[in-house]
Amino acid sequence: MADSLNRNNIPTPWVDGELRLVGLDNRMIGLLSAIDQSGSLNQAAKQVGLSYKGAWQIIERANNGAPQTLVRTATGGSKGGGTCLTEAGRSLLALFTRLEQQHRQFLDQLNRSLADDPDTLLLLQRLVVKTSARNQIFGSIVAIQSGAVNAEVIVKLKGGEQVITTITLTSLSELELKIGADAVLLINSADIMVVTDSELSRFSARNRLSGSVIRIQQDEVNAELIILLSGGETLVAMITQQSVQSMAFMPGMPVWVAFKSNAPILGVMPPL
Repeated sequence: MADSLNRNNIPTPWVDGELRLVGLDNRMIGLLSAIDQSGSLNQAAKQVGLSYKGAWQIIERANNGAPQTLVRTATGGSKGGGTCLTEAGRSLLALFTRLEQQHRQFLDQLNRSLADDPDTLLLLQRLVVKTSARNQIFGSIVAIQSGAVNAEVIVKLKGGEQVITTITLTSLSELELKIGADAVLLINSADIMVVTDSELSRFSARNRLSGSVIRIQQDEVNAELIILLSGGETLVAMITQQSVQSMAFMPGMPVWVAFKSNAPILGVMPPL
C-alpha cells in the first residue's frame, strides 16, 4: 500500500496571519469597502454576509467611536437616499488597504526566507502531516528492490533502524520514489505485535524493532502499549487486556515490536 503526501507544487505559506487594528476588524473594513462600491447599506450588508440590522449596528459603533463620522446615510429624497463614506471613512479605508498590502509583503518575505532554509522546511512539513493512523514515523529511503509484482522499499529511521514496506509496482511508479528521499510511515496500532526476546523467533514478521515499554493505557477491553524505540521514536500497539496480563507487561520492560512489511503505508514528502 502507498499514499503520496504530494498535493501540488505550490509553495506552502507556512507563515500566515490576519491584519487587525485596535478597534477595527476585517468585517468592519469589508463593510466600509462594500458601501463605498455600492452606495447602499442594504446591498453592502448582503455582499459581506450580514443582516441589515447587523450592518447598521457596526456602522453606528464605527461612527460613535471615531472622532469624525465615517458613514453618512440619507433617506428618501429625489434620488431615493443612499449610504456613502465620508472623507474620513475613505481615508480610513485607504489606510487599512495600504497597511494590508504592506502586511502581505511582510508575510511573503518571511515565507521566502523559510523557503531558503531546507532544514526548517523539513521540520514544518513533518509537523503538519495529519492522518488517522496512530503511528507516524519519518525516515529516508535507503533501498528499493523491485520484484515481478511488488517492490520492497527500505526506510531508515533517524535512530538507524530500518523498516521494510511492500508496495505495488504501480505505486512505485506513481510515487516516483528515489534513494535518499524523505518518507513517512503510517502504521495502525492493531497491526503491531509486541513480544519478548524469548518469543521473537516464533514470529515471521519482516520488521522487528527493539524498544521498551514506557506507558500502558487500558480500557475495559483493550490496552495500548507505548513503546520507546532505541532510536527515540515511539510506537503504539493495541493488544488485549488478557495479553497484558499473560505477558506481564510493565513500564521499563524491554520488548520487540513486530509487524509485516505490508502493514506500513508509505508516504513521500513533497519536495522543498
